[in-house]
Amino acid sequence: MPILYDFEKQFFHLTNSQISYVIGIEKEQYLTHRYYGRALPFYAGSTALQQIDRGFATNPDENDHTFSLNALPLETSTQGTGDHRISNYQIRSVNGSNITNFFYRDHKISSGKPELPGLPSLRGEQVTTLEITLYDAVQELEMVLLYSLYENQPIISRSVRFNNLGTETVFLENAGSMMVDLPTTNFDLITLNGAHTNEANLSRQPLHSGIQKIESSRGTSSPQHQPFLALADPSTDEFQGDVYAFHFIYSGNFAAQVEVEQYGSSRVQLGIQPENFEWCLAPTRSFQTPEVVMNYSTTGFNGLSQTFHQLYQQYLVPAAWQKQERPILLNTWEANYFDFHEADLLKQADLAKETGIELFVLDDGWFAQRNDDASSLGDWFENLEKLPQGIAGLADKIHQKGLKFGLWFEPEMISRNSQLFEAHPDWALQVPNYPLTEGRRQYVLDLSQTAVQDFLIEMLSSYLSTGKIDYIKWDMNRHLTEVGSLAFPANQQKEIPHRYVLGLYRVLEVITSKYPDCLFENCSSGGGRFDPGMMHYMPQTWTSDNTDALCRSQIQYGYSYLYPPIMMGAHVSPVPNHQVGRTTNLQTRGLIAMSGNFGYELDLTALPASEQEEITQQIAFYKEHRSLFQFGRFYRLQPANEFFATAWLIVNEEEAAVVYFNGLARPAVPVNYLKLHYLEDSAIYEDLTTGQQISGAELNHAGITIPRIKEDFATLLFHWKKY
Repeated sequence: MPILYDFEKQFFHLTNSQISYVIGIEKEQYLTHRYYGRALPFYAGSTALQQIDRGFATNPDENDHTFSLNALPLETSTQGTGDHRISNYQIRSVNGSNITNFFYRDHKISSGKPELPGLPSLRGEQVTTLEITLYDAVQELEMVLLYSLYENQPIISRSVRFNNLGTETVFLENAGSMMVDLPTTNFDLITLNGAHTNEANLSRQPLHSGIQKIESSRGTSSPQHQPFLALADPSTDEFQGDVYAFHFIYSGNFAAQVEVEQYGSSRVQLGIQPENFEWCLAPTRSFQTPEVVMNYSTTGFNGLSQTFHQLYQQYLVPAAWQKQERPILLNTWEANYFDFHEADLLKQADLAKETGIELFVLDDGWFAQRNDDASSLGDWFENLEKLPQGIAGLADKIHQKGLKFGLWFEPEMISRNSQLFEAHPDWALQVPNYPLTEGRRQYVLDLSQTAVQDFLIEMLSSYLSTGKIDYIKWDMNRHLTEVGSLAFPANQQKEIPHRYVLGLYRVLEVITSKYPDCLFENCSSGGGRFDPGMMHYMPQTWTSDNTDALCRSQIQYGYSYLYPPIMMGAHVSPVPNHQVGRTTNLQTRGLIAMSGNFGYELDLTALPASEQEEITQQIAFYKEHRSLFQFGRFYRLQPANEFFATAWLIVNEEEAAVVYFNGLARPAVPVNYLKLHYLEDSAIYEDLTTGQQISGAELNHAGITIPRIKEDFATLLFHWKKY
């Protein structure tokens, strides 16, 4: 059994061939953290807790002045009884106090992994789950800590369930999903931070005394901070070293934080951001927190990433798309924006078919009076001036050309200038007596309301039920303001941010389950809601609205710490680039886009014949090696230097490719021998350009010479076939 309980010594040992995680029970009441790291054959108790009579400490046991909650390494915090570090939960009782006393009551070990009601979570095979129940006898409350251990991966998922068994309503003011006290502070803190069009910048800084925290209060996981943090040994790099990572499967407000406390431990805590949260927990009711993925690597950041990539592709994305090849698409946005007519689209579709593109996607501007961003969101009926035979007629014509057809929606939004807002102004998020704040000239629908959810399900089904739509791009182009609902009483208004996310998840669950063959792409002005919660329903995300090749090389590199390339939408767009004005050659734009989920977003009819031919050749090459680029193992080989040069390897059982992005050309360039690290030492690889045969050992340890490049933003492809 991979989860063992030692009744005599009072500890749990969660273990497989890669990791061990040990939880102790102190004084038959308190859950303590004893070990997390490399697998142990068994645990004998060598990490005994140090009991010291510390001055200025409070002691819950009046007969033991060496026992203090404020110095104990815990698995969850306590409330109001002496643990003064960051908290994983807070409950306001009927008398207005925040005091609780949760003590260990019992536990259950079972095979499998329970679903979390209303929430996305990992699936699992060969998973064992530990449920530890803590009980507050005064208020008759249960707190159930859930740990699911993946037997063949260094993964533990965690969440918490609160059960009100009493007769009084209580209010959850903080409902964190996990907490752990690690016994050292000698870590670097790793996060992914950024902004719209500048997502997933890697931040690395030493832990220091106090609290280091990232969060979102924007209503979504946000482009500013990925709901993720990691703690790495200071010597850890891409190829070696220990690292602990924590990733939140949730799409709303979150907080992820580490406290370096006075006695030399690091408390890690993740969960829903508490400042904009409260939940009315009535008698007999339960509240389930979202899930946190805990991932441990002894082989550096690439080892960590490989586990995330395999885990999410196998156990997170919809089952129908785990191994399904993704089509090469043409999206109309940067080609046309709102200005198009069906005849223009069909000309583009003809050229798309000639070049080998497989999916034609009509972006924003196809509905109601949507000629700019000032109107019509919510009015999801075709603009017959642009599309005389509607979406169904256009889809038929696209299909007749041998292409699949995709369509853009922004279902969660509503325009003031719309028929829907005239009919249902109460369907927008709002707070009485305060004006609604516009963002991108639109408001946000109140997805906490079942009626709004049902409207979206019915509207989307009206299009998908025709069988004419093969792909949907689901966009979300602003953050939440006036987060209130006219459908709920005053004492539940702080529930609305979470209820919004739950409503979104309900819509996605119904629609994606009903139409499993439709490929859904998640988007929030690019990467504004790129998180594991959304990936549970949609197997790929539009990575960033910034399509510049140099910027994308950095953005995709950052996201690859967590997600495989097949999850990252990446398009070849026009130059000069619409976001930054930079001009890069078509080869570079193609290779950067092939390193994600490959497509195009430009007007093919405006290109010279030479570029149309180059695109045809790019597509032919990609189709021949699609399995490598979409399902191969992705390894980062060279973090970007001050000149933006970077490199990565994609490898499977048949072939390997290195993409080297040179960044800015520079004088007096040092000789660069790029080591590949991850090929099979004993295998022979043939260079598909020169025909030279070379051992994997030589490529791994001696490397390849990067030639002198006298051109900005040039990109090289090295490609081998394995024998």
